Amino acid sequence: NKGYRLYVHIADVSHYVRAGSAIDQEAYARGTSVYVVDRVVPMLPHALCNGICSLNPRVDRLTLTCCMDIDKKGEIDNYKIYPSIICSDERMTYKKVNAILAGDAQSQKEYPHLLNLCLDMKVLSGIIRRRRERLGAIDFDTREAKILVDEKGNPTDIVLRERGESERIIEDFMIAANECVAMHMKWMEVPSMYRIHEAPEPKKMRDFATTAKSLGYNFQGGIQNVYPTQLQSLLNEARGQENYFVLSSFMLRAMQKARYDNRCIGHFGLALKNYLHFTSPIRRYPDLVVHRMLRRYIFTSSDDVERMKQDELWCEAAANQASERERNAVDAEREVDDMKKAQYMERFVGHMFDGVVSGITKFGMFVELENTVEGLVHVTSLTDDYYHYDEMTKSLIGEHTAKVYKMGQKVRVKCSGADRFKREVDFEVVEKKKRQRRKASR
Repeated sequence: NKGYRLYVHIADVSHYVRAGSAIDQEAYARGTSVYVVDRVVPMLPHALCNGICSLNPRVDRLTLTCCMDIDKKGEIDNYKIYPSIICSDERMTYKKVNAILAGDAQSQKEYPHLLNLCLDMKVLSGIIRRRRERLGAIDFDTREAKILVDEKGNPTDIVLRERGESERIIEDFMIAANECVAMHMKWMEVPSMYRIHEAPEPKKMRDFATTAKSLGYNFQGGIQNVYPTQLQSLLNEARGQENYFVLSSFMLRAMQKARYDNRCIGHFGLALKNYLHFTSPIRRYPDLVVHRMLRRYIFTSSDDVERMKQDELWCEAAANQASERERNAVDAEREVDDMKKAQYMERFVGHMFDGVVSGITKFGMFVELENTVEGLVHVTSLTDDYYHYDEMTKSLIGEHTAKVYKMGQKVRVKCSGADRFKREVDFEVVEKKKRQRRKASR
């Protein structure tokens, strides 16, 4: 066995959403679907998303296929990208596939015809991921909150979102297809829209190196020309440590924001030279653009130079628009999350929690709980001493007691306030009284 053949079939939205149509103009204006807590504000009408463009089982659907021959090292030997029609056998969920891969006898019995396929997928996904790791791709492995709400939208619980084996498999396959299509379009020199992620700015890297040092990690290598492998090895060193998530989130903040561009500049975080978004045309406008350009220049050979120039300019403008809409969507999603987290904490005012110091500023420190809720301990609430902020070590130091609060440190806090309208949670540090009393009685 020389390797694997991977087929990635994506719904052909460009067949139904024609350039310049009313639906297309609305999709361009929205740019992306927005996911807030328990609902989605879709980019395209429901009849398309959940109807004709949904790859439902046992019905023919129009698709674009990226077929790749992948060797044992994760490199693509050969590939083909073409319009297709597929009729899928089953509607599988992440949960079902995770159960099959975990060896759940009931699930394996229910889908005996898929068992070998699932196992092969797992092996191939590992091969693809190891290649990216060798290139230096950064896996931030950040904790993501899943906010559970009742039918009225009131938060009932906040849990950590699980990323199982099947979620990783799909992610690896999607990245492989995105890279393959990007490589092809760049090589063919046709207009397209790429997903780019530039290297971090030296100033931000310098700040991050200082933060990492305060957490006990030395940043190896130069700051001017940073390579993804440097950051990856730092994360590997911290993995399993208590302050891992603090380090990982500060690293994430030091990064540039990924965006869209009509030039193929590469993706720093994924450590790939060629990258674009091809796999989600239902919920992202850039993917729809890529499908259109494939149709216009790859599936039918067009050498209309004037048209190419126009498309190149249009892709540039559309990339700027898509990047801006994406930023707006991310901001909206984050603000709704913060609001719901604060609303959830309103009922826990006066309750005690264990947390980790996740950030320190002149005016206090941020503490993150296990469920990702973050709150501020204002410096004025630290009444046992007068605290100074030390910029170098990013810590708060007591003037008389020399007591230090630093990032990654475990603290016990009490929720002293929560306000959904301000999207804020306030904490106070709970002093360990018993030990002090014992000392006094000595």
